[in-house]
Amino acid sequence: QVQLVESGGGLVQAGGSLRLSCVASGTVVSFRAMGWYRQAPGKQRELVATTTSSGITNYADFVQGRFTISRDNAENSVYLQMNSLKPDDTAVYYCNGESRFYVYWGQGTQVTVSS
Repeated sequence: QVQLVESGGGLVQAGGSLRLSCVASGTVVSFRAMGWYRQAPGKQRELVATTTSSGITNYADFVQGRFTISRDNAENSVYLQMNSLKPDDTAVYYCNGESRFYVYWGQGTQVTVSS
C-alpha cells in the first residue's frame, strides 16, 4: 500500500512563504508524475503544479512565477516552494502521485494566507 504524506502547511501573512513537502511511503512505486493540487472552500480541486520523473514541470496560470515544484526521485518525494502568497491561495493542498496503473492522493495540508 502506498501512502503520500504532506507537511508544511500553516498560517502565513500575505507576501509570506511556505514550503510544502510530500513523501511517499509503503510499497515502492515508480511515479511517472507527481504534483500538487488545491481545493478552496466551495470550489473544485484544481491543479497547482506537476513534475514528471524526467523533470518536466507544468504550472497553473495563477502561479505566475510565485511557486516552484521540485522532486527527489530517489526519495519519492515532491516539494512546493510557495512565495509571495496571497489570500486567494488559501486552500487545502493535496499531493498527487501518478503511477502506471493508479493515481494516489495524500490527505491534504491546510494553507491559510491572512491579509
